[in-house]
Amino acid sequence: MADAFVKIQIPQQKLYNGIQFPSVVSPPSSTSSSSLSLLTQSIRFHKQFLESLLLESGAVLLRGSPLNTASDFNDVVEAFGYEELPYVGGAAPRTNVVGRVFTANESPADQKIPFHHEMAQVPEFPSKLFFFCEVEPASGGETPIVLSHVVYERMKERHPDFVERLEKHGLMYIRVLGEDDNPSSPIGRGWKSTFLTKDKIIAEERAAKLGMKLEWFEDGGVRTIMGPIPAIKIDRTRQRKIWFNSMVAAYTGWEDELNDPVKAVTFGDGQPLPGDVVHDCLRILEEESVAIPWQKGDVLLLDNWAVLHSRRSFTPPRRVLASLVK
Repeated sequence: MADAFVKIQIPQQKLYNGIQFPSVVSPPSSTSSSSLSLLTQSIRFHKQFLESLLLESGAVLLRGSPLNTASDFNDVVEAFGYEELPYVGGAAPRTNVVGRVFTANESPADQKIPFHHEMAQVPEFPSKLFFFCEVEPASGGETPIVLSHVVYERMKERHPDFVERLEKHGLMYIRVLGEDDNPSSPIGRGWKSTFLTKDKIIAEERAAKLGMKLEWFEDGGVRTIMGPIPAIKIDRTRQRKIWFNSMVAAYTGWEDELNDPVKAVTFGDGQPLPGDVVHDCLRILEEESVAIPWQKGDVLLLDNWAVLHSRRSFTPPRRVLASLVK
């Protein structure tokens, strides 16, 4: 029988209704310094326990694992047995490393990546995400996380009229994509890798499946118009309303030579968003967030319904890998 995971506490955790956020576990003592196969065996055996922690807290950090490489991480992701979600329609530049493992957003180290749910701006998004720290940052580079229902409750309390408009109209996301990837931009994914094709007709079909409209430019670039799409959803598993959108990310971060962030997101009826409210939402996200410094070997499992994540700027080197689950 595989040994059990041990719940531990670290200083950065927050307490919400008596529940630690995130849950932090260390691997069974038998695996701490030794074999990957014992760890994957324990994950298969204790999957129900790990999932119950994820349901309760929205995020589970596995600390002190024997993982070294992308391939080790791939084995851990496989051990959970979830179906992979292909990265179609996402904005971040990222590269497949091995199996189901990708680089996390490859935008430059000096740039912050704002809070977002993974792929919240498209109708097909992952239910869960895994992150793995292969190389811990020289400094900074945390992946702050925040509970979505807490953000919703605080926004409703502070800006009830705004939230009511959001619930009624949803949001519209507008982004201009070049033909090829631009690695110097946090949203630099070109249309060819966004839609996984070089063929404009296939890109049109894939966009239409997402409910996205495309407007082509003569230089080969394209404007994508997504929405209106709901900005507040109901997390049916936990029976509560959640703040599920990329509003702050788009309004404060979708900026490069092709995109003006203030025009990147509007109410679903096309009306502009009030900047002061968006920036107040950013303050709430920061206040409620938990930022745990990465250690080599860390695996962070997030419920994409329950939790938004971001990235702080950092001093290289840093290598954090990701895997998306249907």
